[in-house]
Formats: sequence, C-alpha cells, structure tokens
Amino acid sequence: MAFTAEQMGDLLARFNAGLNLTSLLLLLTGFFFIRRGQVARHRACMIGAVTASVLFLVFYVTRFSLTGTHSFAGEGSARTIYLSVLFTHMVLAVVIVPLILRLLYLASRERFEEHKRWARWTFPIWVYVSATGLLVYAMLYHVYGFTV
Repeated sequence: MAFTAEQMGDLLARFNAGLNLTSLLLLLTGFFFIRRGQVARHRACMIGAVTASVLFLVFYVTRFSLTGTHSFAGEGSARTIYLSVLFTHMVLAVVIVPLILRLLYLASRERFEEHKRWARWTFPIWVYVSATGLLVYAMLYHVYGFTV
C-alpha cells in the first residue's frame, strides 16, 4: 500500500507528537531521578529525551519536505493563542539546541556543577518546547484543523 504525501505527512505529524510526549515524559522522569540522587537512571532518561528530540527533528524536516506548512483554521482569539504558542515554541526550539549540546558536553566531561547550573535554565525551556509541541499538534490537527 502506497501512501500519498499528505497521508505520510499526517502519519509523521502523529509520530512526532508521540516523540514530543516521549521527550516530555523522559525529561520529567529524569528530573525526578536526579532529585533523588539516582544518577544512572537520570542519565538514561536524558539520553532517551535527546534521542526522541533528535528523531523528532529528523521526522519534522521529512514531514515539512513532504507537505510544507499548514495554515491554522481557527479564528479570533484561538488564532492569536495558537500563533503565540507557535512563535514561542519555534524560537525556544532553536534556542534549546545549543543548550542541550552544552549539557551533554559538560556531563561527558563530568563537570557536574556546571552541568547543574546550565540545566536550571535548559530544563524548563526543554519541557516548554516539548509540551507546546504537543499543544500545537493538538490545535492544528485535532481541535481546529488546518488548510493546505
């Protein structure tokens, strides 16, 4: 069975929402573990969150190349809210990449005090990006729909 570009785009969008959810849950679980001093479990969760985020980026670019952008079908305050969430999500999704890379570098060098200082800023941004990714997906694909 062959998929059309639109069908594949819809499937990838759903898969990417799952990756955002996975990243969010791993981030929160990893935070839980590090607060309890369970470093190995924290590390495993963070590696999982990074992996989910990298896969998201690969599949997002693939979906975008197949179907391009979509216009939000909602109007009025719903449109304002959607665009506000989308804008902050996009800006912070770009900002988070070098922050995550810095955290990975510091952890790999066992510079944990610096890692901890950087994580205080990176963690909430990363959680926001993952959560708003889910919100954007829900608003665009399930609540209001989109136009091509």
